[in-house]
Amino acid sequence: MMSIDKFINDEQDPKTVEKVLGKIRDLMSSNEALIYLAVQKRPAVNLMPDCIVVSNKRIFYCEPANFGITMNFKDISWKSIKEVSFKEELFGSKFICVPQHGENIVTEYIPKAQARKLYQAAKQQLDEFKEELLKIEKEEKQFTDTYTYMEEEPLEITVPVPQVQLEAQPVFQVEPEDETTLKLRKLKTLFDKQLITLEEYEAKKATILDSF
Repeated sequence: MMSIDKFINDEQDPKTVEKVLGKIRDLMSSNEALIYLAVQKRPAVNLMPDCIVVSNKRIFYCEPANFGITMNFKDISWKSIKEVSFKEELFGSKFICVPQHGENIVTEYIPKAQARKLYQAAKQQLDEFKEELLKIEKEEKQFTDTYTYMEEEPLEITVPVPQVQLEAQPVFQVEPEDETTLKLRKLKTLFDKQLITLEEYEAKKATILDSF
């Protein structure tokens, strides 16, 4: 059985709180925790008050039916809520829930102390949900941007070119021919072309060699 002690600190009616908690525990999902419970207090007759319960996942609206024998429950999750507010009046306060779609949900005659804490609890849970939603959207955008960039950016593959070291080739220096060698070469060319006879070739050759 869920303890009612933490939910009667602001003069909530203990019998109403106990009845609501006994019913609402069957509606709670896993990892859901109740944060605050406010009980309506009408200025005249308050035999069947409405209740508003804030959890970490939603807001429950609890309305007695059949003269208090049964109770109707409806809930609205944080993702379906645009904002919450409260307005102090002569007899208690109005708690206002503005959904993303549809009409505002207004509950009157909430004691002022309870209305303030109800609003604080609901506002905190709504802000935390919005922050978490923004965080998820930011992460999804970063993932999408990164994936899009990877698709658009051409993939560059660099293949290392092996370095081939060429061996140094020996350099041969050709010494210029001297005048005697050049004359003999020309003389031999003349003989090979049969422009001079053998006797002329040998005679000229002897003359060149004698001058060397």
